[in-house]
Amino acid sequence: MILIGDIDRGGVIAQMAGTAAVLGQEDLNAIKGFVINKFRGDPQLFEDGYEMISEHTGWPGFGVVPWFPDAWKLPAEDALDIASRRGDGAVRIVCLGLSRIANFDDLDPLAQATGVSVEVLRAGQPIPGDADLVILPGSKSTRGDLAFLREQGWDIDLTAHHRRGGRVLGICGGFQMLGRMVHDPDGIEGPAGSSPGLGLLDVETVMTGDKRLTETDAVHAATGLSFTGYEIHIGRTEGADRDRPFAHVAGRAEGAQTADGRVAGSYLHGMFRDDAFRAAFLRALGAGDTQGAYAATVDTALDDLATHLESHLDVEGLIGAAR
Repeated sequence: MILIGDIDRGGVIAQMAGTAAVLGQEDLNAIKGFVINKFRGDPQLFEDGYEMISEHTGWPGFGVVPWFPDAWKLPAEDALDIASRRGDGAVRIVCLGLSRIANFDDLDPLAQATGVSVEVLRAGQPIPGDADLVILPGSKSTRGDLAFLREQGWDIDLTAHHRRGGRVLGICGGFQMLGRMVHDPDGIEGPAGSSPGLGLLDVETVMTGDKRLTETDAVHAATGLSFTGYEIHIGRTEGADRDRPFAHVAGRAEGAQTADGRVAGSYLHGMFRDDAFRAAFLRALGAGDTQGAYAATVDTALDDLATHLESHLDVEGLIGAAR
């Protein structure tokens, strides 16, 4: 095991020394060395700190990795990573930062699109009045995050946003929240019971014990464009707005939307990875030419990151430690 310290967060020497001081002997024996990550500036400036860590912990160091400027092109590691990618595009997309947010990497392709600004709201922040689209993301606890959402006043903001003509997209748990009710009779996600939804879609959800996990080829109902996503959810959603599906999957309706199309919900994660579909979706919001190659951009960034790491790490030492 190699312990990696994020120097960008500050206090990395104390982090490393403190970790060595509190770990049990079995865990200490498993650590073969350390790496310092995200150093801004000349790594030689950290030589004294590097040696201090090694002296206090007894671990060998395998290198100092300078800040990698293209890291933002890689899939987000956590919701805080996405929150930092605001941009200055004419089209403003806002995602609600739910307390139990899941599958936040759904936003990555949108965050890379030109002419688009993507922001994850933190608790207590209002939904901005100039938002073009509000996304309700996936959640590990739909009813729990419905309560959290209301605590922030986002239910009131969403109503105002919708009244102004703004668009709303719910993905997976966010789709469930948009309906009239969410029922969990068996307490699968928490205490058994029912919670009123936001009422922006005429559907209701019942949580079930079966979890659906599958890659899915779909056709977007509004544009006729194909895209590939994946489903990972529990629950069954039914109601009148299901007669207007968001997409079609193998001949069956998927998701739901209102008659004017301004509120939509889908169980499909990863839909925006498809370049043609993403561009068409953003054009409907008023974006210009946002064509790009998301998968190719990620691949290039990964190749560049590999070269970056090879240039600054003791690769042979790391391989030896892994043996």
